[in-house]
Amino acid sequence: MWTIALILLVSLLTAMIETPYLRRNSMKKELAVFFILLLIGTGLSVAEVLEADIPNPLDWIAFVYKPFSDMIFGAVKH
Repeated sequence: MWTIALILLVSLLTAMIETPYLRRNSMKKELAVFFILLLIGTGLSVAEVLEADIPNPLDWIAFVYKPFSDMIFGAVKH
């Protein structure tokens, strides 16, 4: 519980520090991207604290490239 509160506090402080600079320099797209990435990072951090099963992105990359790898190694092997 305290860990989640600390994560939310750090996220809030980060937003409070960075938002004025992004607004002052009229960076609307950057502000939107900042908040999206901050929300994703905060959500993943809270999920990690709650010991949720978060999939590893490298597993998806290996799944996509495995057939190509097998085909190339099969062609080189013979």
